[in-house]
Amino acid sequence: EVQLVESGGGLVQPGGSLRLACAASGFAFSRYAMSWVRQAPGKGVEWVAGISSDGRSARYTDSVQGRFTIRRDNAKNTLYLQMNSLKPEDTAVYYCAKHLGGVYYTPRSDTSKQGTQVTVSS
Repeated sequence: EVQLVESGGGLVQPGGSLRLACAASGFAFSRYAMSWVRQAPGKGVEWVAGISSDGRSARYTDSVQGRFTIRRDNAKNTLYLQMNSLKPEDTAVYYCAKHLGGVYYTPRSDTSKQGTQVTVSS
């Protein structure tokens, strides 16, 4: 069974930083691309960033490009999202997701149910 458990969210002031982590289990983590998605209050799910199975390729939505960095540690079965220069509009519940294949343009097959809340406010 695929299990994805996030951590690292919290309350931060505008301009601040947070690092999210997603611990994966139940599948061969190093074989699959992974993504972060988020859902702000009253809005739909938004894809934020994706990374290939080997970690060599990543892509970001325009609104976080240059501020967020996605990376992975395949030895630890863990996905990360470093978020810098946070803005109030980044406030959302953040989820990690597994893709069907090794590249992030394949469909997402599993998304965590828990998520971690990120609140950016002064």
